[in-house]
Amino acid sequence: MNRNIKIYFAPFQGITNQTFRHIYAQFFEGIDAFYTPYFTGIKNKDALSPRYLAELKNQTENKSEVIPQILSKDADEIIYFAQQCKQLGFRELNWNLGCPHPQVANKKRGSGLLPFPDMIQAILKDIMAQIDLKFSIKCRLGYEDNEELKALIPVFNSFAISELIIHARTGKQMYSGEADWEAFAQIAPQLTMPVVYNGDITSSEKFAAFSKRFVNFNRLMLGRGILADPFLPARIKGLELPIDKKAHLHRFMDNLYYAYRKAYMDRLTLLGVLKEYWSYLAFAFNEPHKIMRKLKKCKSFDAYEDAVFSIFNDDDLAI
Repeated sequence: MNRNIKIYFAPFQGITNQTFRHIYAQFFEGIDAFYTPYFTGIKNKDALSPRYLAELKNQTENKSEVIPQILSKDADEIIYFAQQCKQLGFRELNWNLGCPHPQVANKKRGSGLLPFPDMIQAILKDIMAQIDLKFSIKCRLGYEDNEELKALIPVFNSFAISELIIHARTGKQMYSGEADWEAFAQIAPQLTMPVVYNGDITSSEKFAAFSKRFVNFNRLMLGRGILADPFLPARIKGLELPIDKKAHLHRFMDNLYYAYRKAYMDRLTLLGVLKEYWSYLAFAFNEPHKIMRKLKKCKSFDAYEDAVFSIFNDDDLAI
């Protein structure tokens, strides 16, 4: 494994919020930076909303940097948000050019902006002259096809972008099919800024295959792999794991649950958030569909607690 590699935790709307990041960082090692789920619709130029400020409460989590992300095609909105982040003590802002969901992309936001290099260049020209913190970009290979990112290479190279994170799929693919290592291999060497790879590194074995294909490549963003195996960053870095991984994972889930109940003020809508996370974490167990059957019908906190107790008492880990 590789202790020198940098590992970033990808943002997941509805899952990797401030509460999740805070508790995760207390229990698991190996993350160099957490990226927040994207912020958007920042209309009030006087102050950020209390909800946004709560999400931006911590600039680090257990010494790992937190990097806010914005989804926008409005240069003024990005500049304003960058200024607010700077005042709050953040050192970097990330621009989301990767979101593949049609309701976002159809409005020329996220990966839907990638087919328009002139628009991206104009936005970057405006913001890079006015912001006073590092500015990174998370993108895909394109929205329709890989040629779109290739056309953006001279645009990105003309600005002082701190890092370019590339999810090696197109927006149209969403999360289907396999990540395109060949397209990534063609594009990455042409970029002048540090490049971060994202896509399908979901196990130590897949990381080993990636490392064999991309020798000395030392920046990764992981998402679904960590949600399904919270120990994955530590595995990749060769860090020591707990002797009893299931007991450790159980303590993590209990702490996350009670932190969520406080953050959500015991609203039952929290059960939907927990079930969404479990839809990934279930794959840490030998029978993920059995795990989800136990959780699916939970409509009260008592039922959820009973289901989780049963899972950790009766079901075996696969990780």
